[in-house]
Amino acid sequence: MVKNLSASHSLVSNWVGEIRNVDIQNNRLQFRRNLERIAEVIGYEISKELESDTKEITTPLGKSNCKVLKNQPVLATILRAGLSMHNGLLNYFDKADNAFLSAYRKHHPDGSFEICMEYMSCPNLEGRVVIISDPMLATGASLVKSIQHLREAGKFKEIHIVCAIACTAGVEYVLKAEPDVKIWCGAIDEELTSKGYIVPGLGDAGDLAYGSKMQN
Repeated sequence: MVKNLSASHSLVSNWVGEIRNVDIQNNRLQFRRNLERIAEVIGYEISKELESDTKEITTPLGKSNCKVLKNQPVLATILRAGLSMHNGLLNYFDKADNAFLSAYRKHHPDGSFEICMEYMSCPNLEGRVVIISDPMLATGASLVKSIQHLREAGKFKEIHIVCAIACTAGVEYVLKAEPDVKIWCGAIDEELTSKGYIVPGLGDAGDLAYGSKMQN
């Protein structure tokens, strides 16, 4: 399943427009906050699909039967670019367990790159619902490799991918490798450059959120 939240107009499409806008991108605080807000809305949408229980709640004036999450999900993110979206999801799933992965592109002189994974901090995922966030779903290679590493922590029940902008080729790559995954995104672009960047995209989300870095 692929859910594009910009398919119909909402505040999400406004925020996507702002994170793309070069005249606004130099405001790092606003850029991070918009990524956070996109993730918050997606988190709300995902919550509709999670199992719930009915719990009797005592109020000052009586009792009420309320629906509550049956089990808390595990929120995973790819460092460093995914931190803002992770925070947005954590604002809504505030009791969730968390996982962090360090997947990154290691570039070669010929312009190609490989995905390197040097770190993972993760709870036991056996039977859990996992929600993994990364602002850009470009080639899909980082997300596929991250999901493969998450399997080392247990056979999870289901997994959701949360991103701000995806590329059609990346979505297809992920679904071919992980046909049961559910992808939630703020927008989907059609073009992917030979160097693996989404067009029109927005640039490097990690740099825009946290500043430039040394190239690997």
